[in-house]
Amino acid sequence: MLKATRQDKQQVTDILTRSFATNNSVNYIVQQDHKKMRRIRALMDYSFELCFLFGEVFISEDRKAAALILYPEKKRTTLKTLLLDLKLLVQSVGIRNAKKVLDREAKIDQIKPKTTMTYIWFIGVDPDHHHAGIGSKLLESIIAHSTRPIYLETSMVKNLPWYERYGFQIYGELDLGYKMYFLKKEPDQA
Repeated sequence: MLKATRQDKQQVTDILTRSFATNNSVNYIVQQDHKKMRRIRALMDYSFELCFLFGEVFISEDRKAAALILYPEKKRTTLKTLLLDLKLLVQSVGIRNAKKVLDREAKIDQIKPKTTMTYIWFIGVDPDHHHAGIGSKLLESIIAHSTRPIYLETSMVKNLPWYERYGFQIYGELDLGYKMYFLKKEPDQA
């Protein structure tokens, strides 16, 4: 696993855009129209920027998988983050979806604990390279790297057994017309 740099941004957003094109949660957020893929890319761009500021961005050594990690307690509201939020609204969410997305985020915040954590916001593998162990290797590296509890959400039921294999447990669910599962893994004891 490599710590991504700004020069990796295009590749990271490409991987995650393609990886999350059919994701229930992402498609709930982005406006669904002929610009859907461009809107998903804008979401990944936004997420990259926030994780670059308040977390870490990783890319696999073969450059086929990426992860966006956020440390929520480090996140601050600044002029830059407000401009990023505005850009996300215009380029990805759309004005019509804003209330729906804000309501969704409020419901997620009610379930997600207010604690120090490693939050895996996005982890994905280039779809042309699925089932080659690349995502597993990246997740294993993130687990080894983290000294904090690791949290994430998934709306893809097929991913639950994969996360459970690495010690993640479901601690909450949310029904938004699709199921969102909240998962947690305690740090491995040395």
